[in-house]
Amino acid sequence: MSVIVTRKKHTFPPDPSRVIARFLKVNDERSEDIIRSVLAFSESEVNASMMQLLRSYSERHRSVSRIFEKHFAKLAPVFDIMKMNGEDLNSSQKALIGAYFTMEYSIESAALFNPSIIENPDQSELQANEKRVIFSFRATGEGHVSSIVFHSGILDKNNNFIVEPVGKMLAEAEVIKRHIYNKKSFKQKLLEMQESSDIIPPEEIKGNLGKDNTISTVITGKPEKKIKKVKPISPAFILDKLGDSFTYGELMRNLVNEKRNSTLTDAHIKIINQILWLASSHYEVVFSIDSAISERVIFPVSATEQKGIEDARFVKFINDDGEVTYYATYTAYDGIAILPKLISTKDFYTFKILPLNGEIAQNKGMALFPRKIKGKYAMLCRIDGVNNYIAYSDSINMWHEAKIIQKPKYPWELVQVGNSGSPIETEDGWLIITHGVGPMREYTLSAALFELDNPEKEIGRLNTPLISPNEIEREGYVPNVVYSCGSIIHNDSLIIPYAMSDYSSTYATVNLKELLEELKKLGK
Repeated sequence: MSVIVTRKKHTFPPDPSRVIARFLKVNDERSEDIIRSVLAFSESEVNASMMQLLRSYSERHRSVSRIFEKHFAKLAPVFDIMKMNGEDLNSSQKALIGAYFTMEYSIESAALFNPSIIENPDQSELQANEKRVIFSFRATGEGHVSSIVFHSGILDKNNNFIVEPVGKMLAEAEVIKRHIYNKKSFKQKLLEMQESSDIIPPEEIKGNLGKDNTISTVITGKPEKKIKKVKPISPAFILDKLGDSFTYGELMRNLVNEKRNSTLTDAHIKIINQILWLASSHYEVVFSIDSAISERVIFPVSATEQKGIEDARFVKFINDDGEVTYYATYTAYDGIAILPKLISTKDFYTFKILPLNGEIAQNKGMALFPRKIKGKYAMLCRIDGVNNYIAYSDSINMWHEAKIIQKPKYPWELVQVGNSGSPIETEDGWLIITHGVGPMREYTLSAALFELDNPEKEIGRLNTPLISPNEIEREGYVPNVVYSCGSIIHNDSLIIPYAMSDYSSTYATVNLKELLEELKKLGK
């Protein structure tokens, strides 16, 4: 292969000092003991404890006292059990109690990997041939919980990355807004969940299927009971009482009313659990305007992603009217099931999150094209875990049919072939960076070219990998893996960020003209 790959020396290692303050869940009985112990402190003991906490943590977290107060507010149900009014306490008591229910979580103590790169909305105050960019990463910490984090900086005329200072005062979203649901699409997703073995409602159902064909379940406001394995039923008994669109609060009120119904069957309880699970997967997060991009952490919010937000593939999408939206497809994981989801943002301060619906939205690795094709949204996907597919849709979050456009062909991709990010539009066609899995589960990166007007038709495909793990890159949490979630073009070069064995990340550059010529030559 005549294409030369230049590996850059810049690396993105995980930094265990980047921490967020999380709510520490404790059972009700122990929570009561802790609260009573703090309430027994004298005023001077409370003030002394708070002064020590602020000295130790005020420089590690922005507005740490406000975090303590927010976590105190989460204890309202415990105060109800104790038959106490927490609002009668003074601000120091509230903050100190909240501190006992707060923990630091190192978001990337285990790994910083599977990057994508996107053009920053802000391209002001740059020199010639420079581009301000945002790298997104999958950050993984204790318990292997994954979140999305960002680094920003400038690519200079030589494609060297000038990193902006990486903030230490990490910020979770200040505001979390629930979604307004469309009844028709909500009902459709419930039906898909019932039909798919990959999508099941995990959080409200606890325990495993036993030998007696039962599982234990806990539903808020209803005692634990045994539920027999039953056939799915229609969700109409809940949804028909709602309008064509409804809010999270309206849905919850209807569910509470239904739970008071003593005639509920096991099948009704199961569908209620599915509705609860799905409803929690739509939300919006808003970050403070005074936070740097590298300080914003999209941490799991809903039950569907409580074990991780995985492999976000960001793309700058230009609508027919020229409006720009930044989208990312990612995989939500709850420890049992996966759910493909979509992020949208205009400014990287406000992010809207919703599930991807439809029969083909059942697997990992969906990647959106950067514009519509013949009036339709287009998406790469790998619905069978082996081949590369393409799908079209009138709606960005509803995907029903897909066609195979690539199958494993070469020895280094015989296990599976998939995309490594959204397609890149060039004058010669859609450039797609692919990943292949070969012997010893070695992951490599390669490339293919497809027609602009008909991206189902392959123009050419590299017969060797672009990037294979070298001796340094093959050592890590998952050996022998290089993986990318999205590339861009800068100064006639292809910029490919990639992870090294699921531990840290780097990037490489390729001369775009040379790569396209090689792909066209191989297609003849």
